[in-house]
Amino acid sequence: PDLRKRMEHVKRDRYMGLTWARLEWLKSLTSMKLVVKGVMTAEDALLCVEHGVDGILVSNHGARVLDTVPATIEMLPAIAAAVGGRVEVYLDSGVRRGTDVLKALALGATAVLVGRPALWGLAAYGALGVQRVLELLQTELASDMTMCGTVNMGAITRDFVKIHRR
Repeated sequence: PDLRKRMEHVKRDRYMGLTWARLEWLKSLTSMKLVVKGVMTAEDALLCVEHGVDGILVSNHGARVLDTVPATIEMLPAIAAAVGGRVEVYLDSGVRRGTDVLKALALGATAVLVGRPALWGLAAYGALGVQRVLELLQTELASDMTMCGTVNMGAITRDFVKIHRR
């Protein structure tokens, strides 16, 4: 089979009908909050806000789609600054320990999602494994915050993180 024809078919079928206006249509169908996953640029974040989303999930899908995409933590500050608090910003991908949570909150995330560690806990010990993973993250975050001089989540600021440019 012709690979070019096959890729055109995949692209057409996979993304058929996905437009920014479609977000407004989805929003009109429900009273539930609409969160868009996979936002990796400030420009796309602004388009999400413009089209009425309630939240943005900064995610590179665990870098499974393209293994060379930037890390979500690198993209988070520009996205959070662009939306300026108009919508909640969540971070997914790469959260493995309490310091990851602390950095994400400091750089503008409202909250983080934990995927692989929870799945590892589930695979190893079932529901108790997931509970233990979340307890470890909570304990680590509390310890990390204390080492930064605060016990108050609201006191976490960008000053907690120094960004080194390559």
